[in-house]
Amino acid sequence: MNENILCTKTHEYLLENNGQYEVGITDYAIEQLGDIVFIELPEVGTAFSKNEVFATIESVKAASEIYLPISGEVVEINEEVVDSPELLNDDSYNKKWLVKITSTADQLEFSDLLDYSDYKEEIE
Repeated sequence: MNENILCTKTHEYLLENNGQYEVGITDYAIEQLGDIVFIELPEVGTAFSKNEVFATIESVKAASEIYLPISGEVVEINEEVVDSPELLNDDSYNKKWLVKITSTADQLEFSDLLDYSDYKEEIE
C-alpha cells in the first residue's frame, strides 16, 4: 500500500489524488472478509457525512457496512468492482478503490485517521 494512505480504525482507507479522494477498504479488511461476492455503492452525486455508511460489502462469511472516513460527495464509483467484486480479492488488482469523492473537510475530520504504518501497528 501507498505510504500516503490514511486509514480508519474500521479499516477504510483514504488517498488524496489530484484534489479528489479515493476511498476503499484496506487489505486487512479484505483478508478478514474472505471471498467478496457482492458490493453495493452509492450513486454519483450522493453526499455523506464523516463516518456515515456509504457502501455495503458481502463476502461468503459476512456482510459489512463501509463508512466514509471524511465528509464528501461521490464523484465516481468503481464500476469494475461493482460488476466483479471478486477483483478485490486479487492481490495483483491495483484499482481497489470503491468511490472517489470531493471534500471540503477541515483538519478536524482528519485528526482520527491513521498513517498506514500506524494502522499496520494498530492491527497487529
